[in-house]
Amino acid sequence: MLAIKNNLMAENAARHLGQSYNALSQSVERLSSGLRINSAKDDAAGLAVRELVRADVTQLKQASRNGQDAISMLQTSDGAMGVVDELLIRMKELAEQSSTGSYSDTQRTTMGAEYGQLAAEITRISTSTKFNNISLLSAQGNSSDTINFHVDSGNISFLRQSMDAVGLGVAATADSHTDFKSNVSATDTGTALFLSAAAVTAGDTFTFKFGANSYNVDLSAYDATGVTLDQLTSAINTTVGSTVAKSSYDSTYNAYRLELTSPATGAGNDLAITAGPTGLAATADMPIGANGAAAAPGVDLTTQTGATNALVTISNAIDSADSYRAELGYMMNRLESAVQVLDIQAENLQSAESRISDVDVSTEMANMTRNQVLANAGISMLTQANQMPQMALQLLKA
Repeated sequence: MLAIKNNLMAENAARHLGQSYNALSQSVERLSSGLRINSAKDDAAGLAVRELVRADVTQLKQASRNGQDAISMLQTSDGAMGVVDELLIRMKELAEQSSTGSYSDTQRTTMGAEYGQLAAEITRISTSTKFNNISLLSAQGNSSDTINFHVDSGNISFLRQSMDAVGLGVAATADSHTDFKSNVSATDTGTALFLSAAAVTAGDTFTFKFGANSYNVDLSAYDATGVTLDQLTSAINTTVGSTVAKSSYDSTYNAYRLELTSPATGAGNDLAITAGPTGLAATADMPIGANGAAAAPGVDLTTQTGATNALVTISNAIDSADSYRAELGYMMNRLESAVQVLDIQAENLQSAESRISDVDVSTEMANMTRNQVLANAGISMLTQANQMPQMALQLLKA
């Protein structure tokens, strides 16, 4: 029907032109961004899946960096331990040299002086070796020595150990005070009950002294629940007013144990335990050197006998140092494997995200070409449709 009030052909052409233009606009957006999904209206379900995958990929990449940082941390420890190994070898060489009878006591004194400097350097290295201000070779003797490297879904744990001269048992001089560790049950883990409620009664105290100073730690507050190792060390340190108690891991017992260290050195500052609840009696304690090493008089190269005895001590220290280095090595290998797995997982997830989110350029270019043709055709037809009312005017003029 030829009409002049409503141009239905123009309306229809305009509607189709709008659809073609919108489709062309979407193709341009996808090709310029490289993404098939640029907003939720493009694919609501796909967008939700893509964002979850992107979050997982980001987490995996950070976990991979965590593993690489952990490797760097352990490499720092390994580098320092390499120097400690060289120092121990030189110390053993000095002990062998001093143990023969062809040197005088004066010459042995010189060897002992060099030995003492090497031992002091081992302790300095242990104290100063840090990564991000975290001590690597100087342990605290408690649960904080466990370093947890978080890699995605779990932790890879590493137990830090003291690698100073005392911890290795090669100190040139012995401690001038006595430390003690208390025996605990084989099932103790440092956080489980150290003393059960049955072992602690109201008014019960743990009594000990350093020289002339006596300390009574009141455990009455724990008679109903028992005392954990952390609670006990906290109570002791609060009573003394300084850090003299800590929990120390003992690999022989496979448990954490109470360790008391005198706050001062020298004669008269030895620790003595005079009383305590069941499980902390004086007979249940044993003397040890600092950092949990067996008590020893120290390495003395000024005598032939002392130098000969030192050979065994230094050999044991080398075994301990190399065992620790071996642990550093296999921990680094494990972390490298974890990083490889994380990188592969991240790569596969990125591939999945790409299939969900990225535009297929060849397909989208075909769609764009089609939409361009449709848009051009729509413009041409709209032009023709707008000329239709002119035909009606020609009839009216006639």
